[in-house]
Amino acid sequence: MKMKFAILLMSLWGLSMFASLAQAETVLELSGNDTMQFDKKAFDVAVGEEIKLVFTNKGTLPKAAMGHNVVILKLGTNVMAFGGGAISAAATDYVPQDGPMAAQVIANTKVLGPGESETITFKLDAAGEYNFICSFPGHYALMKGVMTAK
Repeated sequence: MKMKFAILLMSLWGLSMFASLAQAETVLELSGNDTMQFDKKAFDVAVGEEIKLVFTNKGTLPKAAMGHNVVILKLGTNVMAFGGGAISAAATDYVPQDGPMAAQVIANTKVLGPGESETITFKLDAAGEYNFICSFPGHYALMKGVMTAK
């Protein structure tokens, strides 16, 4: 009886460990400021792992002039073309919601004003270098970085 109980406990422990591994996640913190800069330009993450990105606008200038977002782009996306085209999506926080440009977006935050924060969750399913940008008009040239999935 004690042996069966021990086996049952070991099995439950093994299942709980497997569940913990299966639900592994990475939490990344990123901020933007009034000089149109992200505080980090690069991150390494695991392929297939859930990523929680916490983005904060640490600036003080009004949202209408210096709002910031984060847009995670698919592999191979032309950052300059996407950023230039995103200006036409003002109604959706400069993130296109349909057409070929929308298909290039993995995840995004809304445009945040001073002191605002938002958390997004996503996965990167293939190894490679994924660009992230602020798509607020004109910001993408300076506010960009790379998330490397390994």
